[in-house]
Amino acid sequence: MVDIVKKRRATYHLYTFLFSKIISALGANVYSFGISMYILSMTGSALSFAANLIFSIIPRVILSPIAGILADRFPKKVMVLVGQGGTILTISGLLIYSLLFDISVVAIYITTFFYTICSTFSGIAFSASIANLVDEERIQKAMSFNQLSISVSGIGGPIVGGMLFGFVSMEWFLFINILSYIVAFLLEATMNFRLYTKQLDEPVSNEESMIQSFKEGFAYLKTKKVISRIVIVSLWLNLFLSSVSVGINFILVEVLKVKYSLIGFIEAAAAIGMLFISLYFATRSNVKYPLLFSKRALFMLGILVGVMAIPLIFHFSSTVLFVYFLAVMFSFGCLTVLTNTPIMVMMQKDVDESYRGRIFGILEMMAMGLMPIGSLIFGILYDYVPAQIILLFCSAALILITLVAIPRSLIVSIYPDLKKNTRDIEQPLFKNT
Repeated sequence: MVDIVKKRRATYHLYTFLFSKIISALGANVYSFGISMYILSMTGSALSFAANLIFSIIPRVILSPIAGILADRFPKKVMVLVGQGGTILTISGLLIYSLLFDISVVAIYITTFFYTICSTFSGIAFSASIANLVDEERIQKAMSFNQLSISVSGIGGPIVGGMLFGFVSMEWFLFINILSYIVAFLLEATMNFRLYTKQLDEPVSNEESMIQSFKEGFAYLKTKKVISRIVIVSLWLNLFLSSVSVGINFILVEVLKVKYSLIGFIEAAAAIGMLFISLYFATRSNVKYPLLFSKRALFMLGILVGVMAIPLIFHFSSTVLFVYFLAVMFSFGCLTVLTNTPIMVMMQKDVDESYRGRIFGILEMMAMGLMPIGSLIFGILYDYVPAQIILLFCSAALILITLVAIPRSLIVSIYPDLKKNTRDIEQPLFKNT
C-alpha cells in the first residue's frame, strides 16, 4: 500500500516537474530574448549585448561548486524555493526600478548578475533532487521531460519574447515574467523532495569547511571511474562544440550568404530535434547500456560536425543549402539529447545521494567554464582560419576523445554480459534497449 501511494506521488512529481520546468525555462528564454533585444535597441552596441551574456555565465561558473556543496548540506527543497524566490525578487526589483526611474543598462546588468546566481542555486539543487522525486524506473522519463522543457522553451522563448517585446511595454514584459516564476514556485512548493531519499552513509557536516567539502567531492569523483570519465568528456565536448554554437551563424551569413529570413528556421530545427528525441525517451523503456548508447550518439555527433563542412567545400544551390542545414541542425538537436539523457540518468542512479549536489556542481562548473573560453578561441579562429578546416578539426577531435575516453574495455567492464554476445556492441543506436 505504501509503495502504491509513493508511486502515485511520484507520478504527480513527474508531471508537476514537467510543467514547472517548462514554465521556468520558457520564462528564462523569454527574459533572455527580451532583455537582449532591449539592450540592442537601447544601445545599438554588440559589446553591451556581450557584456550581459558575460554576467549570465561568470556567476554560474564560479558559484556552481558552492551551490553543489550547499545542496548536499541543506534540504534541497529549501534551496530550490529560495532560488526561485530570489529570481522573483530580482526581476521585481528591476520592475520597481523601471517604474521609479528610466530603466538603464547598468540596472539590467545587475539584475542579470543576481538572476544568474539565484537560478544557479535552484537549478543545481533541482538536478540533484530528481532521483528523490521519482522512482528509479522513471528517472529516464524525468530527464527526458527536463530536455523536453528546454526544447519547448528554445522554440517558444524567442517567439513569445518577440511578441511581448513588440506589443507590450518593458514593465508589462517584466510583470508577465514574474508571474511565470510565481506559478513555477507554487508548483515546486507542493513537491516532496524526500520521497525516495536514502539513508546517507556519509552525511555532510555543516562544521566542515567549504574547501574541505569541495575536495571530498573531487576525491569521491576519483573513486567513480565512469562518472569521472563522463566529466572529462563533458569538458572537452563543450569546448569543441563551441565551434558550432559560435560558427553556425558566421558560416550561414558571412560565408554561404544564406538569407536572414531562413536562418531562424535553421536554428529552430535544432530545438525541434531535441523535442522529437525528448518525446522518444519519454515513451520508451530504459536504455539497457546507457554509456554505450551515449558513446554511439557522441561518435555520430562528431561525424555530424564534419558533415557541416561539406557545403563549404562543394557548391550547393540556395535551396539545397537550406534543406541541408535544416537536416543537419535537426540531427544535431537529436544527437545532443541522445548523448545527454542516458548519461544524466546514469549519474542520477550511480552517484551517492550525499555527493550528488557536489558532483552536479563540478559538472556544471567544468561545462560552463569552457564555454566562454571556447567562444573566444573560435571567435578569433573564424576570422583567420577557413571554417571548413575548423569544423573538420573539431570533428576529428570529438571522435578521438570519444574513442580514447570511452574505450570498448571500459564499456565491457561496466556491462560484463556484453562479453557473452559481442554483437550487442555492434547493434544500431535505436536497437539498444
